[in-house]
Amino acid sequence: MKFSVTIRKEGAADQTSIIEAPSRFAVYDQVAKNGGTVVKLEEGGGSRFKLPAWLTMTIGTGVKRTEIIRMAKNLSAMLSAGLSLSRALSVIERQSSNSSLKIIATGLSESVKKGSSFHEALTAYPKVFPELFVAMSRAGEESGSLADSLAIVGLQMERSEELVRKIRGAMIYPAIVIIAIVIVGILMLIYVVPTLTRVFIELGVQVPLATRIIVALSNFMVAHSVLVFMAIVLFIVGGISFVRSKVGGGIVLAGVLYLPVIGELARETYTARAARTLSSLLSSGVPILDALSITKEVVGAGAFAKVVEEAEARVKKGELLSVAFSEHPRLYPILMSDMLAVGEETGKVSDMLKQIATFYEEDVAEKTKDLSTIIEPILMLLIGVVVGVFAVSMIAPIYSLSSAI
Repeated sequence: MKFSVTIRKEGAADQTSIIEAPSRFAVYDQVAKNGGTVVKLEEGGGSRFKLPAWLTMTIGTGVKRTEIIRMAKNLSAMLSAGLSLSRALSVIERQSSNSSLKIIATGLSESVKKGSSFHEALTAYPKVFPELFVAMSRAGEESGSLADSLAIVGLQMERSEELVRKIRGAMIYPAIVIIAIVIVGILMLIYVVPTLTRVFIELGVQVPLATRIIVALSNFMVAHSVLVFMAIVLFIVGGISFVRSKVGGGIVLAGVLYLPVIGELARETYTARAARTLSSLLSSGVPILDALSITKEVVGAGAFAKVVEEAEARVKKGELLSVAFSEHPRLYPILMSDMLAVGEETGKVSDMLKQIATFYEEDVAEKTKDLSTIIEPILMLLIGVVVGVFAVSMIAPIYSLSSAI
């Protein structure tokens, strides 16, 4: 695999080069041996053409995240029971009903039988197994506790997936209502408004400005329905691509953080993800610098990941981990830096991070339950405004005409 790597060395400007290596970890090791630090790492060797992130994440794997979680738990159970790794992978292959996962399990088993370590075998499937999974497996193999590491990574991924699922579930209702409003509005503009427009023209009714705007919009949509449909499709696809890109995602996240309730929900979600990931890695014996580097990738969101990157740089200089988080209370709550400071004093950083993750995961779960209750009156108000504008604009002229007659 090829990677585009930006390397920083003391007293020198940053340099970008292409490095060929079996995995991201191999790149970090290679750069560190040469006395450098990885500032930016991209897979694909700086290819000019790249598919949107949302497309590459959903196409080509054929394996759901829940299946990877189940695989980690099953492997952990079988290894704890005394089965060899290759035999456990063979069981996974026979158990799975997913043809893609069967092929992957077979490939992993064959690599292990040939003498490859498990984490090295996993790097052949970077789209299927996240970096966290590979790092935890590596730490488990090096410490001789692969079963424990797989159990931890399975739990971590399960908690993360459960958190995302709850947030998505809370947003389904408002999304359906908004989509319904848009569809009904388009149908009325195409089929209902033209009928009313003909009545106004035949009777020579003088209509207000709001009515003229709606009539003009309706005429445009009727005359250019194909163009309007294509514009809607492009808007949806472009919007998804923009939101899932680094720049677009950062802009949207910055706006979301200022929203009441939802902004707090986003802060706590990313805090829980960062704390859970870092706790899992440290408890499995991953060195803190490597753990922070991987956590930065797992967190993903630009602003939140930059704080983790800053923490990594500070720890390299010998500073405390809690210092970097304490300077960004707008992103990571003060509770996290305070508990981290206690963990550093007592030598129980991993345990404190686990407590932080559990606290915020439970808090987010509670808030998502109440989210629909909070959003419902806002949606009702939105529906009322839309219906009111249409009624005043299109029906009021008819009533004024009736009263004049």
